[in-house]
Amino acid sequence: MIQEILIVDGYNIIGAWPELQKLKDLRLEDARDRLITIMSEYQSFSGMKTILVFDAYYVPGLGKKYTQSKLPVYYTKEKETADELIERLVTAHIGRRKQVYVATSDMTEQHVIFGKGAFRIPASELLVKVKQSRKEIRRKIEDDHTSGRHNTLEGKLSGDMKATFEKWRRGR
Repeated sequence: MIQEILIVDGYNIIGAWPELQKLKDLRLEDARDRLITIMSEYQSFSGMKTILVFDAYYVPGLGKKYTQSKLPVYYTKEKETADELIERLVTAHIGRRKQVYVATSDMTEQHVIFGKGAFRIPASELLVKVKQSRKEIRRKIEDDHTSGRHNTLEGKLSGDMKATFEKWRRGR
């Protein structure tokens, strides 16, 4: 089985998606937080390991990594660009049984990562994929709700086991 890995150029995506662009104009931190939430949900739904990279080029001494909702979030080191970190991550993750994608609309970066063996996903295409996954999640929830299927223990028990539990419940 091939493991799919998606590396996301955070500020590039924020600048390209209308919802995030509006948030950025008000407060950059809110746009970052929203992208982290969106990509965390996308990772959970798609099963694709996702890594989010933010450029901290002008922030002295940063260069940290943390995980939020199972999503690795990287900030570049001082005097390191997001492109440089993304290239390092591509090199580190490329290999057998792995397919690496980089989400960015930066044409220069797209050529570099393509040369390293990764595939590119333009910001607009990633937005389409995220919206599709949200629709599929909503549809699945609605289908489960209208069909009466709920994620309950009862739906997974055999008839004999249900009868046994019912006897216990009634004290017999």
